[in-house]
Amino acid sequence: MAESQSQSQNKIGKLYVVGIGPGSVEHLTIHARDVIQTSDYVIGNGTYLDQIESLLGDQEIIRSSMGKEVDRANRAVDLAQNSVVSMISGGDANIYGMSGLVLEVAENAKQDVEVEIVPGVTAITASASILGSPIVNDFAVISLSDLLTPWDMIEKRLDAAASADFVISLYNPKSRKRNSNFAHAIEIIRKYRNESVPVGLVKNALRDDKQDYIVTTLGNVLNYEDWVDMRTTVLIGNSESRIWKQYDVDRIITPRGYHRKYEY
Repeated sequence: MAESQSQSQNKIGKLYVVGIGPGSVEHLTIHARDVIQTSDYVIGNGTYLDQIESLLGDQEIIRSSMGKEVDRANRAVDLAQNSVVSMISGGDANIYGMSGLVLEVAENAKQDVEVEIVPGVTAITASASILGSPIVNDFAVISLSDLLTPWDMIEKRLDAAASADFVISLYNPKSRKRNSNFAHAIEIIRKYRNESVPVGLVKNALRDDKQDYIVTTLGNVLNYEDWVDMRTTVLIGNSESRIWKQYDVDRIITPRGYHRKYEY
């Protein structure tokens, strides 16, 4: 008993903030899989925990829901004083994920917690792999959710990215409560882009049989507005992007710039 108490007193806790990618276990990194399976506690939104259910066994599972992010972060930091904890974050924890909140909570709590961020495949790279090569040059990622960012700031960012000819990825484009933000964003981008610029809409990227996508143009994209929802990632090409039809499949190519220096 004395030896067990000594081991417990000397135990060092650690908090992993784990990006689980698009949700399919085969797209997790090996390191993400390892830390989840060897944690004492796994904490996360119930939807994300369901996606990695096959990795959950002896760990203590703490399920949460949307809107409870601060509570989850506080609980994870507290538990990590003496336990190994995995905080689950969809996609990559640094891209609209849990890493920033967890570090802020740890900082404000003034607790000595070791935190490691474990990267994951995010929606923009998952969607790009389905569409072809739309983001091989400079790009900007903008969330259309104005829950935490004022809409006037989002408009400024859209205007700046569009005017600078970035490839643009839109996250959180449309929800039942925010059903006009997507159309407003397209209107802003149209001020700087031709109607023929390719646009890719990807829903449930790399999520088994749930995946679906559409390749269209900036001039026609609002014809698919009803198809767009919170599970959709939007990729809008720059002035050089084009659509290539291969085997009756439309793919988006954004040139990296080699064509300006080499023949091929």
